[in-house]
Amino acid sequence: MGAFKVTGGGQLSGSIQPQGAKNEALQILCAVLLTPEPVTIHNIPNITDVNKLIKILEKLGVKIEKHSNNDYTFQADNVNIDYLQSDNFKVDGRGLRGSIMIVGPLLTRFGKGFIPKPGGDKIGRRRLDTHFQGFISLGATFRYNKDESFYGVEALELKGSYMLLDEASVTGTANIVMAAVLAKGTTTVYNAACEPYLQQLCNMLVRMGANISGIGSNLLIIEGVKFLGGTTHRVLPDMIEIGSWVGLAALTKSALTIKDVQWDYLGQIPEVFRRLGITVERKGDDIFVPEHLNGYEIQSYIDGSVMTVSDAPWPGFTPDLLSIVLVVATQARGSVLIHQKMFESRLFFVDKLIDMGAKIILCDPHRANVIGHDFKSSLKATTMTSPDIRAGISLLIAALSAKGTSTIFNIEQIDRGYEDIDARLRSIGAKIERIS
Repeated sequence: MGAFKVTGGGQLSGSIQPQGAKNEALQILCAVLLTPEPVTIHNIPNITDVNKLIKILEKLGVKIEKHSNNDYTFQADNVNIDYLQSDNFKVDGRGLRGSIMIVGPLLTRFGKGFIPKPGGDKIGRRRLDTHFQGFISLGATFRYNKDESFYGVEALELKGSYMLLDEASVTGTANIVMAAVLAKGTTTVYNAACEPYLQQLCNMLVRMGANISGIGSNLLIIEGVKFLGGTTHRVLPDMIEIGSWVGLAALTKSALTIKDVQWDYLGQIPEVFRRLGITVERKGDDIFVPEHLNGYEIQSYIDGSVMTVSDAPWPGFTPDLLSIVLVVATQARGSVLIHQKMFESRLFFVDKLIDMGAKIILCDPHRANVIGHDFKSSLKATTMTSPDIRAGISLLIAALSAKGTSTIFNIEQIDRGYEDIDARLRSIGAKIERIS
């Protein structure tokens, strides 16, 4: 078990480069299973969750050539399907929720796919029904071993169909799309997720030879093809990390430049921070956040009522940044209601912020009312434990703003989603040390 020792209360400065997007990389890596030809991927984040998936691909027999920590070539021309029913896979697959997305490619190319009930963040119920109902609609037979929590789908041939998804699941949509691209006939997916990372996956599949229309909308039409070829792909910068650095700059009253953010894919993120009173300037394809020496003031609605920041499927505000927004609001002027609609356990980390002196009322598992300090009293350093990736980075940002020295345990959760974070923070002046 590792920990971070963080001495906060100081300003940061300089520029920081966001890593490749974790959520996109997990989808793109699974897609290499759809072709026997080489697929080269650039800007893969060197983080625990992604490296676990690369290890699973390697055990499946995928040839992997590593060009650098962030650039790889994969070739799935000799896949070992038997690994899916091994005891090793039952352990490997449980350690990573993103492993569920290997099922669609394996099912459509090899006629079967298996997965143990995957792990991931403990942020509430995260059901898999959308994935498997989609496979069943395409003609697959589903089975579930309750004793081992092991899922399986098999089909001699997948056939296109119309489906209305019960939720706009990003991973569910990705899995269904990857299964449908090699199915016979036409598949129509309504209420599909349309996040930029899903768009990236679809565009990559089109370059490989897939026939997909409606990319960027919630209605995808996929004409099945017989073969997909190789391609080259570059992963987008991680919008969650970009939002994290905006929040860090504001809370520490620091001037920071976030490099090469791909503005066109940020959606509502800049505007939500502006509604919190934070100045977010566009400079080319960079974000510049100036020093907020006089603090920042949360806007009200036009009728004067208290603003609510809530999550929603794209193009709504991403749920992964609500934890950051909540921490940033602890030092704002005014108050805001944070409404986490999608996961009922994601706000439970606020007790740690309350221990640090934040004024937060947890209304229920989904809503928290934050009354900002306006920097009239700082957060207090403390000892805490990271419960999941996004809460972990939020607590780290809080510690960097708090006067004194904090210790954060269970930082393996943070390492799952943020590449070499302590070294990158030190490069902009943070006092952070990784300890055993």
